Amino acid sequence: MQTPIVDFVRQYAERSALRLHMPGHKGTGPLGAEALDLTEIEGADVLYHATGILRQSQENVARIFGTAKTLYSTEGSSLAIRAMLYLAVLFAKSMGKRPTILAARNAHKTFVTAAALLQIDVQWLMPSQEDTVLSCHITPSALEEQLLKSKPTAVYLTSPDYLGNVADIEALSQLCHKHGVLLLVDNAHGAYLRFVGRHPMQLGADLCCDSAHKTLPVLTGGAYLHIAKGAPGFFLEHADLAMSIFASTSPSYLILQSLDATNRYLSEGYEGRLAAFIAEAAQTKRRLSALGYRFLGEEPLKLTIATKSYGYTGDELAQHLTEQNIVCEFSDPDFLVLMLTPEVGEAGLERLETALASIEHRQPIAVLPPKLPNPVRVMPMYEALTRESRECPIVQCDGAVLAAPSVTCPPAVPILVCGERIDAQAIACMEYYGIEKCRIVV
Repeated sequence: MQTPIVDFVRQYAERSALRLHMPGHKGTGPLGAEALDLTEIEGADVLYHATGILRQSQENVARIFGTAKTLYSTEGSSLAIRAMLYLAVLFAKSMGKRPTILAARNAHKTFVTAAALLQIDVQWLMPSQEDTVLSCHITPSALEEQLLKSKPTAVYLTSPDYLGNVADIEALSQLCHKHGVLLLVDNAHGAYLRFVGRHPMQLGADLCCDSAHKTLPVLTGGAYLHIAKGAPGFFLEHADLAMSIFASTSPSYLILQSLDATNRYLSEGYEGRLAAFIAEAAQTKRRLSALGYRFLGEEPLKLTIATKSYGYTGDELAQHLTEQNIVCEFSDPDFLVLMLTPEVGEAGLERLETALASIEHRQPIAVLPPKLPNPVRVMPMYEALTRESRECPIVQCDGAVLAAPSVTCPPAVPILVCGERIDAQAIACMEYYGIEKCRIVV
């Protein structure tokens, strides 16, 4: 497969031209990558108004993912999420409807702030008490009940979630389309699922974002917005506009080259390499399970350990691995999340297995996380987010109204959202997850 962006930039770098254009480093500097870092000069095309090399490259990735259209983001899935919501708003209004989205509660904070600023009416699909703040299992029957009750214009799901749980997108998409509702999926953690037949674009979603940099060999910030072949043609017409409204006018050409080069990587035997590595990872997981480790989630490239059953908090187990120079993706009091790709290799899996096997199996920790709060909306999200606010210690916030999501990244999943009242249960949850301050409406 051709790599038009990579080829153009390398040819330009080889010219050794006098660069009287941005960026200011002029092609030289301490990193060594400056010669390949361009701006939108003649021939470099214009992202979101693409007619040349960027359009060719995006058409390549659309063929790989089997979509009607795929657009690049150099600002992660956050940009694609904002664009998806904007498209949902435009589409609802084109149908003479008020934009209403039924969303699983474990949404990334970008969804919350974008929905607030776009003044979307969000109705929440709440997790069960068996779920954690990071998970929200939605069954087809539960979704249909809410579709009949809320009559939204779109449904928004996060799958896979941060712990590696994968929703039944095929069944849920069929329900959405039965009721004339769009399905939007935050698939930030699952770009590689295209190559195991489980990608949302293969299972009926209308719009979907992938963080290519999370599970594919792409530089940080590289992501995709996918539009399904069966989605309304309206999206094809407005997709570039939606991305351009929220995007920087100075996209990173280093990230664009990375996305472009990955098209060739994916088209040249990646599916086979991925299948072989997934099989090796599954064997590693089985051997660790035999030692007493308990895993959860269905995502094949994510190892999520429920650490308390092994006698440790997630943070403690992460520290043990850090001491052996193994750095995990995420830990909290209950879980340790390890993200794999074929680039880890068999040697990396062996190193991880040896490290985990060396950790003593202790008596299980019986302490459970606090129950999730039952949030009460006091004011619209937009109003809370745009009102005067101040930051306070969480212990002083009982009864106050949350102004902005209080959560770090990772995992970037808020316990409460803008406009909801902070109560004792919410405070207990925030303290449990290490949140010490939050911003409240004055």
